[in-house]
Amino acid sequence: MTDLLEQAVARIRSLPSDQQDELAGILLRLADAEPEPVALSPGERLAISASKAAAARGDFATEDEVRAVWASFGL
Repeated sequence: MTDLLEQAVARIRSLPSDQQDELAGILLRLADAEPEPVALSPGERLAISASKAAAARGDFATEDEVRAVWASFGL
């Protein structure tokens, strides 16, 4: 068991039994759930195709371009 899961279980143990059961049910459903494929829009498919073509050409952003994008988000 990971440390994060151990922390979650420890926190859940401190809750009332009805809340513990509710959270346990959620975890079990999540653990058993099969991920559903994501349906892409035509625009998303086009953007992915364009990105793959650019990568195949070796057309990548420069370090300065990447820094500029990060800076635009205040990072």
